[in-house]
Amino acid sequence: MADMRLVIVGAAGRMGRMLVKAVAETPGCALVGALEHPESIALGQDAGLLSGCGRLNVPITSDAETAFEAADGVIDFSTPVSTLELARLASRLGIVHVIGTTGLSDADLDALRDLSAKNAIVQSGNMSLGVNLLASLVKKVARSLGEEFDVEILEMHHRAKVDAPSGTALLLGRAAAEGREVSLNERKVAVREGHTGARGAGDIGFATLRGGSVVGEHSVIFASMGERLELTHKADDRSLFAQGAVKAALWARDRAPGLYSMADVLGIADL
Repeated sequence: MADMRLVIVGAAGRMGRMLVKAVAETPGCALVGALEHPESIALGQDAGLLSGCGRLNVPITSDAETAFEAADGVIDFSTPVSTLELARLASRLGIVHVIGTTGLSDADLDALRDLSAKNAIVQSGNMSLGVNLLASLVKKVARSLGEEFDVEILEMHHRAKVDAPSGTALLLGRAAAEGREVSLNERKVAVREGHTGARGAGDIGFATLRGGSVVGEHSVIFASMGERLELTHKADDRSLFAQGAVKAALWARDRAPGLYSMADVLGIADL
């Protein structure tokens, strides 16, 4: 089978450069496009040289339509607005769309679900095996423990992260809510300040820390009056997210249209 032709969105950014490198180093993949916004100073530069993996003869461009027309799939860690715009283009062309963008709203996810009628979309707040296994465990624990165990999710990321709670924290929160068969939107407590009153039974709380160069740390705490269970994942190298995204693209290549998760890619959706 011919190599899967991939486009990287945000190719000049920190995550984008890692994605370019991951594509270049993965058998069965070929980089055919590298996108940046129209004002980027990286336009025209070779994506391979910029990522440190050698010349790939793929200049960075802002022309998404031309890049997508030459591709089998796109990997997109950008912004919600950009992701929705690119999702419409990928759907129209019927190419795979792997989405690691964080900060997507429920309305955004509904829009992606509608668009996936024409192409395979893999969307996840985190592309790592460890986090997705953690989410599976969180769902099981939440299902097993009653509301006498309070659920709190603590996350920390680097100082430059712009959205909160993180996409991974929300992924874990949804897992806990699914385990208890409740709506996360109805039980989520994302901010506490001032005189808040007692904690509500069944609430799923979130706490956010930002500082330094932390790649990502997440803990899900189940706390009762007499004991506490903590499940934790720590990421030391963001290249694992790039590797997971490329794995997702290859997995989705021959899949039927639909909205998939990394749990589907990793074969742990039913664990």
